[in-house]
Amino acid sequence: MQRYFTTRRYAGSKDRRAVRDLVFDVIRSIGTAPQSGRAALIGHARRNDPALLTHFGAEGHAPAALAAGEPEATPSLAPGWQLDMLRTRFGKDTEREVTALLGRAPLDLRVNRLKANRDEVLAMLPDLAATTFAPDGLRAPTGLLVEQLPAFNEGLIEVQDEGSQLAAMAVEAQPGQTVLDLCAGAGGKTLALAAMMQNRGRLLAADTDRGRLSAMPQRLARAGVDIVEVRLLNPKKEWDALGELEGECDRVLVDAPCSGSGTWRRNPEARWRLTAERLGKLEAEQDRLLALAARMVKAGGTLTYVVCSLLPAEGEARAQAFLASQPGFAADPFSLPGVAGQAASCVLTPGAQGCDGFFIARFARVC
Repeated sequence: MQRYFTTRRYAGSKDRRAVRDLVFDVIRSIGTAPQSGRAALIGHARRNDPALLTHFGAEGHAPAALAAGEPEATPSLAPGWQLDMLRTRFGKDTEREVTALLGRAPLDLRVNRLKANRDEVLAMLPDLAATTFAPDGLRAPTGLLVEQLPAFNEGLIEVQDEGSQLAAMAVEAQPGQTVLDLCAGAGGKTLALAAMMQNRGRLLAADTDRGRLSAMPQRLARAGVDIVEVRLLNPKKEWDALGELEGECDRVLVDAPCSGSGTWRRNPEARWRLTAERLGKLEAEQDRLLALAARMVKAGGTLTYVVCSLLPAEGEARAQAFLASQPGFAADPFSLPGVAGQAASCVLTPGAQGCDGFFIARFARVC
Protein backbone atom coordinates (compact mmCIF):
# COMPACT_ATOMS: atom_id res chain seq x y z
CA MET A 1 0.00 0.00 0.00
CA GLN A 2 2.89 2.33 0.69
CA ARG A 3 4.26 1.68 -2.79
CA TYR A 4 0.79 2.18 -4.25
CA PHE A 5 0.41 5.63 -2.71
CA THR A 6 3.89 6.83 -3.69
CA THR A 7 2.67 6.87 -7.30
CA ARG A 8 -0.72 8.38 -6.48
CA ARG A 9 0.03 11.68 -4.82
CA TYR A 10 -3.51 12.89 -5.43
CA ALA A 11 -4.69 10.82 -2.44
CA GLY A 12 -4.75 12.86 0.77
CA SER A 13 -4.08 11.47 4.23
CA LYS A 14 -7.77 10.77 4.93
CA ASP A 15 -8.15 8.96 1.61
CA ARG A 16 -5.05 6.89 2.28
CA ARG A 17 -6.33 5.94 5.72
CA ALA A 18 -9.76 5.01 4.32
CA VAL A 19 -8.23 2.84 1.60
CA ARG A 20 -5.88 1.15 4.07
CA ASP A 21 -8.73 0.39 6.47
CA LEU A 22 -10.90 -0.99 3.66
CA VAL A 23 -8.10 -3.23 2.37
CA PHE A 24 -7.58 -4.74 5.81
CA ASP A 25 -11.33 -5.17 6.33
CA VAL A 26 -11.52 -7.10 3.07
CA ILE A 27 -8.52 -9.29 3.90
CA ARG A 28 -9.96 -10.07 7.32
CA SER A 29 -13.28 -11.13 5.84
CA ILE A 30 -11.86 -13.36 3.06
CA GLY A 31 -10.25 -16.34 4.73
CA THR A 32 -8.92 -18.14 1.64
CA ALA A 33 -6.62 -16.56 -0.95
CA PRO A 34 -8.95 -15.00 -3.57
CA GLN A 35 -8.63 -15.11 -7.34
CA SER A 36 -7.89 -11.39 -7.33
CA GLY A 37 -8.17 -8.31 -5.15
CA ARG A 38 -11.24 -7.27 -7.10
CA ALA A 39 -12.91 -10.63 -6.44
CA ALA A 40 -12.13 -10.22 -2.73
CA LEU A 41 -13.62 -6.73 -2.66
CA ILE A 42 -16.79 -7.81 -4.47
CA GLY A 43 -17.31 -10.79 -2.16
CA HIS A 44 -16.72 -8.66 0.91
CA ALA A 45 -19.06 -5.93 -0.31
CA ARG A 46 -21.95 -8.26 -1.21
CA ARG A 47 -22.02 -9.85 2.24
CA ASN A 48 -20.67 -7.19 4.58
CA ASP A 49 -20.97 -3.71 3.05
CA PRO A 50 -23.36 -3.50 0.04
CA ALA A 51 -22.90 0.29 -0.18
CA LEU A 52 -19.43 -0.33 -1.59
CA LEU A 53 -20.99 -1.78 -4.73
CA THR A 54 -22.33 1.66 -5.68
CA HIS A 55 -18.76 2.86 -6.32
CA PHE A 56 -18.11 0.34 -9.10
CA GLY A 57 -18.40 2.15 -12.43
CA ALA A 58 -18.56 5.59 -10.80
CA GLU A 59 -16.47 8.51 -12.07
CA GLY A 60 -12.96 9.46 -11.08
CA HIS A 61 -10.73 6.79 -9.58
CA ALA A 62 -13.54 4.29 -9.04
CA PRO A 63 -13.15 0.63 -10.05
CA ALA A 64 -14.62 -0.52 -13.36
CA ALA A 65 -18.32 -1.31 -13.49
CA LEU A 66 -19.45 -4.75 -12.37
CA ALA A 67 -19.96 -7.34 -15.09
CA ALA A 68 -22.33 -10.27 -15.01
CA GLY A 69 -20.75 -13.46 -13.71
CA GLU A 70 -17.62 -11.81 -12.33
CA PRO A 71 -15.61 -13.94 -9.89
CA GLU A 72 -16.24 -13.09 -6.28
CA ALA A 73 -14.54 -14.48 -3.20
CA THR A 74 -16.56 -16.10 -0.44
CA PRO A 75 -16.06 -14.64 3.04
CA SER A 76 -14.78 -17.09 5.64
CA LEU A 77 -12.67 -17.09 8.77
CA ALA A 78 -9.73 -19.05 7.35
CA PRO A 79 -8.89 -21.88 4.93
CA GLY A 80 -10.70 -25.07 5.94
CA TRP A 81 -7.59 -27.02 6.93
CA GLN A 82 -6.44 -24.21 9.21
CA LEU A 83 -9.89 -23.98 10.78
CA ASP A 84 -9.83 -27.72 11.44
CA MET A 85 -6.63 -27.26 13.45
CA LEU A 86 -8.11 -24.35 15.38
CA ARG A 87 -11.25 -26.39 16.12
CA THR A 88 -8.97 -28.96 17.74
CA ARG A 89 -7.81 -26.22 20.12
CA PHE A 90 -10.98 -24.23 20.70
CA GLY A 91 -13.82 -26.69 20.14
CA LYS A 92 -17.19 -24.97 20.47
CA ASP A 93 -15.46 -21.63 21.01
CA THR A 94 -13.72 -21.70 17.63
CA GLU A 95 -15.85 -19.09 15.89
CA ARG A 96 -15.62 -16.67 18.83
CA GLU A 97 -11.88 -17.11 19.22
CA VAL A 98 -11.07 -16.86 15.50
CA THR A 99 -13.35 -13.83 15.12
CA ALA A 100 -11.38 -12.15 17.93
CA LEU A 101 -8.18 -13.22 16.19
CA LEU A 102 -9.30 -11.27 13.12
CA GLY A 103 -10.22 -8.08 14.97
CA ARG A 104 -8.03 -5.01 15.14
CA ALA A 105 -5.06 -5.23 17.46
CA PRO A 106 -4.54 -2.59 20.14
CA LEU A 107 -1.24 -0.82 20.70
CA ASP A 108 0.51 -2.09 23.84
CA LEU A 109 3.58 -0.70 25.53
CA ARG A 110 5.94 -2.04 28.18
CA VAL A 111 7.36 0.15 30.91
CA ASN A 112 11.14 -0.20 31.16
CA ARG A 113 11.75 -1.01 34.83
CA LEU A 114 15.36 0.11 34.51
CA LYS A 115 14.14 3.70 34.19
CA ALA A 116 10.59 3.95 35.54
CA ASN A 117 7.60 2.09 36.96
CA ARG A 118 4.08 1.87 35.58
CA ASP A 119 2.55 4.37 38.01
CA GLU A 120 5.14 6.98 37.06
CA VAL A 121 4.47 6.54 33.36
CA LEU A 122 0.70 6.63 33.87
CA ALA A 123 1.11 9.93 35.71
CA MET A 124 3.06 11.27 32.73
CA LEU A 125 0.67 9.83 30.12
CA PRO A 126 -2.83 9.75 31.62
CA ASP A 127 -4.44 8.72 28.31
CA LEU A 128 -2.83 5.29 28.67
CA ALA A 129 -4.33 2.45 30.71
CA ALA A 130 -2.73 -0.43 32.59
CA THR A 131 -3.02 -3.79 30.85
CA THR A 132 -4.93 -6.55 32.62
CA PHE A 133 -2.20 -9.16 33.08
CA ALA A 134 1.34 -7.94 32.37
CA PRO A 135 2.51 -5.90 35.38
CA ASP A 136 4.52 -3.48 33.23
CA GLY A 137 2.02 -3.27 30.38
CA LEU A 138 0.17 -0.22 29.10
CA ARG A 139 -2.54 0.01 26.45
CA ALA A 140 -2.45 3.09 24.27
CA PRO A 141 -5.38 4.88 22.62
CA THR A 142 -5.87 4.39 18.90
CA GLY A 143 -3.68 6.66 16.80
CA LEU A 144 -1.09 7.42 19.47
CA LEU A 145 2.23 8.39 17.84
CA VAL A 146 4.49 6.61 20.30
CA GLU A 147 7.80 7.59 18.73
CA GLN A 148 6.98 11.26 19.25
CA LEU A 149 6.60 10.85 23.01
CA PRO A 150 9.46 12.04 25.25
CA ALA A 151 8.87 8.93 27.39
CA PHE A 152 9.67 6.77 24.37
CA ASN A 153 12.75 8.69 23.29
CA GLU A 154 14.05 8.65 26.86
CA GLY A 155 13.69 4.86 27.01
CA LEU A 156 10.92 4.72 29.61
CA ILE A 157 8.60 2.71 27.35
CA GLU A 158 8.86 0.22 24.49
CA VAL A 159 6.23 -1.03 22.05
CA GLN A 160 5.41 -4.64 22.96
CA ASP A 161 2.17 -6.61 22.87
CA GLU A 162 0.95 -7.76 26.28
CA GLY A 163 1.16 -11.40 25.18
CA SER A 164 4.80 -10.96 24.22
CA GLN A 165 5.47 -9.44 27.64
CA LEU A 166 3.89 -12.44 29.33
CA ALA A 167 5.94 -14.82 27.18
CA ALA A 168 9.13 -13.11 28.32
CA MET A 169 7.97 -13.35 31.94
CA ALA A 170 7.66 -17.13 31.59
CA VAL A 171 11.47 -17.31 31.22
CA GLU A 172 11.88 -15.98 34.79
CA ALA A 173 15.31 -14.55 34.04
CA GLN A 174 17.15 -13.42 37.17
CA PRO A 175 19.93 -10.87 37.80
CA GLY A 176 23.39 -12.34 37.38
CA GLN A 177 22.33 -15.26 35.21
CA THR A 178 23.56 -16.26 31.75
CA VAL A 179 20.58 -16.02 29.41
CA LEU A 180 20.31 -16.74 25.68
CA ASP A 181 17.56 -15.31 23.47
CA LEU A 182 18.12 -17.62 20.51
CA CYS A 183 15.70 -16.05 17.99
CA ALA A 184 15.95 -12.47 19.19
CA GLY A 185 14.81 -10.62 16.07
CA ALA A 186 14.75 -6.88 16.71
CA GLY A 187 15.02 -7.43 20.45
CA GLY A 188 11.57 -6.93 21.99
CA LYS A 189 11.86 -9.87 24.37
CA THR A 190 15.60 -9.27 24.81
CA LEU A 191 14.83 -5.85 26.26
CA ALA A 192 12.18 -7.32 28.55
CA LEU A 193 14.64 -9.98 29.76
CA ALA A 194 17.30 -7.34 30.42
CA ALA A 195 14.88 -5.40 32.61
CA MET A 196 14.02 -8.56 34.57
CA MET A 197 17.73 -9.14 35.07
CA GLN A 198 18.12 -5.56 36.33
CA ASN A 199 20.80 -5.12 33.69
CA ARG A 200 23.06 -7.53 35.58
CA GLY A 201 24.46 -10.77 34.22
CA ARG A 202 25.11 -11.95 30.66
CA LEU A 203 22.39 -11.79 28.01
CA LEU A 204 23.04 -12.98 24.47
CA ALA A 205 20.72 -11.96 21.65
CA ALA A 206 21.20 -14.13 18.58
CA ASP A 207 19.46 -14.37 15.22
CA THR A 208 20.12 -15.20 11.58
CA ASP A 209 18.36 -12.05 10.32
CA ARG A 210 20.91 -9.27 9.92
CA GLY A 211 18.25 -6.69 9.12
CA ARG A 212 16.25 -7.30 12.29
CA LEU A 213 19.33 -7.47 14.50
CA SER A 214 20.54 -4.14 13.12
CA ALA A 215 17.67 -2.39 14.91
CA MET A 216 18.77 -3.66 18.31
CA PRO A 217 21.78 -1.47 19.25
CA GLN A 218 19.72 1.71 19.07
CA ARG A 219 16.95 0.15 21.17
CA LEU A 220 19.42 -1.13 23.76
CA ALA A 221 21.06 2.28 24.07
CA ARG A 222 17.73 4.04 24.46
CA ALA A 223 16.68 1.57 27.18
CA GLY A 224 19.96 1.91 29.07
CA VAL A 225 20.85 -1.77 28.62
CA ASP A 226 24.52 -2.71 28.40
CA ILE A 227 24.61 -6.44 29.25
CA VAL A 228 23.53 -7.68 25.82
CA GLU A 229 25.89 -9.38 23.37
CA VAL A 230 24.38 -9.34 19.87
CA ARG A 231 25.39 -12.25 17.64
CA LEU A 232 24.55 -12.75 13.98
CA LEU A 233 24.19 -16.47 13.23
CA ASN A 234 24.77 -18.39 10.03
CA PRO A 235 21.57 -20.30 9.19
CA LYS A 236 21.91 -24.04 9.89
CA LYS A 237 25.40 -23.37 11.31
CA GLU A 238 24.38 -21.59 14.50
CA TRP A 239 26.59 -23.85 16.60
CA ASP A 240 29.70 -22.22 15.11
CA ALA A 241 28.84 -18.99 16.93
CA LEU A 242 27.25 -20.52 20.04
CA GLY A 243 29.29 -23.62 20.81
CA GLU A 244 31.09 -21.93 23.71
CA LEU A 245 27.74 -21.80 25.53
CA GLU A 246 27.26 -25.56 25.68
CA GLY A 247 25.90 -26.38 29.12
CA GLU A 248 26.46 -22.79 30.32
CA CYS A 249 23.05 -21.08 30.18
CA ASP A 250 20.70 -20.69 33.14
CA ARG A 251 17.88 -19.70 30.82
CA VAL A 252 17.33 -20.15 27.10
CA LEU A 253 14.42 -18.65 25.19
CA VAL A 254 13.44 -20.05 21.79
CA ASP A 255 10.93 -17.68 20.20
CA ALA A 256 10.81 -19.85 17.11
CA PRO A 257 9.84 -18.97 13.54
CA CYS A 258 6.22 -20.02 13.06
CA SER A 259 3.07 -19.57 11.01
CA GLY A 260 2.20 -16.36 12.87
CA SER A 261 -1.39 -17.51 13.26
CA GLY A 262 -1.49 -15.77 16.63
CA THR A 263 -0.88 -12.43 14.93
CA TRP A 264 -3.67 -12.52 12.37
CA ARG A 265 -5.02 -9.31 13.90
CA ARG A 266 -1.90 -7.57 12.58
CA ASN A 267 -1.21 -9.77 9.54
CA PRO A 268 -4.52 -11.22 8.31
CA GLU A 269 -2.96 -12.04 4.93
CA ALA A 270 -0.82 -14.68 6.68
CA ARG A 271 -3.81 -17.06 6.31
CA TRP A 272 -3.40 -16.81 2.54
CA ARG A 273 0.35 -17.45 2.58
CA LEU A 274 0.39 -20.48 4.85
CA THR A 275 0.30 -23.89 3.17
CA ALA A 276 0.45 -27.36 4.66
CA GLU A 277 3.89 -27.78 3.09
CA ARG A 278 5.19 -24.58 4.65
CA LEU A 279 3.74 -25.57 8.01
CA GLY A 280 5.62 -28.86 7.84
CA LYS A 281 8.88 -27.01 7.18
CA LEU A 282 8.22 -24.70 10.13
CA GLU A 283 7.62 -27.67 12.42
CA ALA A 284 10.93 -29.21 11.36
CA GLU A 285 12.72 -25.91 12.01
CA GLN A 286 11.10 -25.58 15.44
CA ASP A 287 12.29 -29.08 16.35
CA ARG A 288 15.79 -28.28 15.11
CA LEU A 289 16.03 -25.05 17.11
CA LEU A 290 14.76 -26.74 20.27
CA ALA A 291 17.39 -29.46 19.94
CA LEU A 292 20.06 -26.81 19.39
CA ALA A 293 18.90 -24.78 22.39
CA ALA A 294 18.85 -27.85 24.63
CA ARG A 295 22.63 -28.17 24.28
CA MET A 296 23.10 -24.70 25.84
CA VAL A 297 21.10 -25.33 29.01
CA LYS A 298 23.03 -26.16 32.16
CA ALA A 299 21.85 -28.71 34.72
CA GLY A 300 18.99 -27.14 36.62
CA GLY A 301 18.49 -24.53 33.91
CA THR A 302 15.35 -24.03 31.83
CA LEU A 303 14.39 -23.80 28.19
CA THR A 304 11.32 -21.75 27.29
CA TYR A 305 9.64 -22.39 23.94
CA VAL A 306 7.40 -19.69 22.47
CA VAL A 307 5.52 -19.40 19.19
CA CYS A 308 3.06 -16.70 18.17
CA SER A 309 0.85 -19.47 16.81
CA LEU A 310 -2.37 -21.10 17.94
CA LEU A 311 -2.04 -24.18 15.73
CA PRO A 312 -1.51 -27.24 17.99
CA ALA A 313 0.98 -28.63 15.46
CA GLU A 314 3.35 -25.81 16.38
CA GLY A 315 2.51 -25.86 20.08
CA GLU A 316 1.67 -28.99 22.05
CA ALA A 317 2.90 -31.30 19.32
CA ARG A 318 6.36 -29.71 19.31
CA ALA A 319 6.55 -29.75 23.11
CA GLN A 320 5.68 -33.44 23.17
CA ALA A 321 8.19 -34.22 20.43
CA PHE A 322 10.91 -32.37 22.34
CA LEU A 323 10.32 -34.28 25.57
CA ALA A 324 10.25 -37.57 23.67
CA SER A 325 13.62 -36.83 22.07
CA GLN A 326 15.34 -35.25 25.10
CA PRO A 327 15.36 -37.61 28.10
CA GLY A 328 17.45 -35.13 30.07
CA PHE A 329 14.56 -32.65 30.17
CA ALA A 330 11.22 -32.59 31.96
CA ALA A 331 8.20 -30.32 31.76
CA ASP A 332 8.72 -27.36 34.10
CA PRO A 333 5.53 -25.74 35.47
CA PHE A 334 5.35 -21.95 35.64
CA SER A 335 2.69 -19.37 36.33
CA LEU A 336 1.67 -16.11 34.71
CA PRO A 337 -0.40 -13.48 36.54
CA GLY A 338 -4.08 -14.10 36.04
CA VAL A 339 -3.45 -16.42 33.08
CA ALA A 340 -1.84 -19.72 34.05
CA GLY A 341 -1.28 -21.26 37.45
CA GLN A 342 1.60 -23.73 37.69
CA ALA A 343 1.26 -25.34 34.28
CA ALA A 344 4.04 -26.60 32.04
CA SER A 345 2.44 -24.83 29.07
CA CYS A 346 -0.25 -22.28 28.38
CA VAL A 347 -2.03 -20.57 25.51
CA LEU A 348 -2.80 -16.86 25.23
CA THR A 349 -5.50 -15.66 22.83
CA PRO A 350 -7.14 -12.40 21.76
CA GLY A 351 -10.50 -13.82 22.83
CA ALA A 352 -9.43 -14.77 26.35
CA GLN A 353 -6.63 -12.34 27.22
CA GLY A 354 -7.04 -9.61 24.61
CA CYS A 355 -3.45 -10.03 23.37
CA ASP A 356 -1.82 -11.72 20.40
CA GLY A 357 -2.02 -15.50 20.34
CA PHE A 358 0.88 -17.44 21.87
CA PHE A 359 1.80 -20.96 22.90
CA ILE A 360 4.34 -21.07 25.74
CA ALA A 361 6.02 -24.15 27.20
CA ARG A 362 8.94 -24.53 29.59
CA PHE A 363 11.33 -27.42 30.16
CA ALA A 364 14.00 -27.99 32.82
CA ARG A 365 17.23 -29.91 32.39
CA VAL A 366 17.12 -32.51 35.12
CA CYS A 367 20.40 -34.25 34.31
